[in-house]
Amino acid sequence: MPTSILNTEEIRVSTDQRNQMIEVTAQIQELVRAKRIEDAIIYVYSPHTTAGVCIQENADPDVRKDLLAKLEQLIPKSESFYRHGEGNSDSHLKTVLTGSSATLFATRGKLALGQWQGVYLCEFDGPRERTLWVRIVHQRVQTGDRD
Repeated sequence: MPTSILNTEEIRVSTDQRNQMIEVTAQIQELVRAKRIEDAIIYVYSPHTTAGVCIQENADPDVRKDLLAKLEQLIPKSESFYRHGEGNSDSHLKTVLTGSSATLFATRGKLALGQWQGVYLCEFDGPRERTLWVRIVHQRVQTGDRD
């Protein structure tokens, strides 16, 4: 009978700009490889209110630049109606748009992403040290009396 296994790992990411998208695909793939996981559902979660997670194109860096520029245009750093005392209301709003998590699949030991897709930490209030929680859910098939 299969047994569900939950593994939660952390990925630490240092950002060096206020608004930045940092690809973390390789780090997630390494977790899958290191644990010798064949097939799994993977949840990537940002426990921060001013940093999100998204899946986006990873072939052309101009896509990231365009996305960040558009977010800045739509949600500028200063607005007359912002009331949050820390001065980062825009960061919270941008995180609401990107979301705090992404769901991935691993198949045959590799992340199942589209040809041009990558997983990104979206920093909106940097520079900072950020943490992503990565939960890998997979099954172990028990054979006989041993796992």
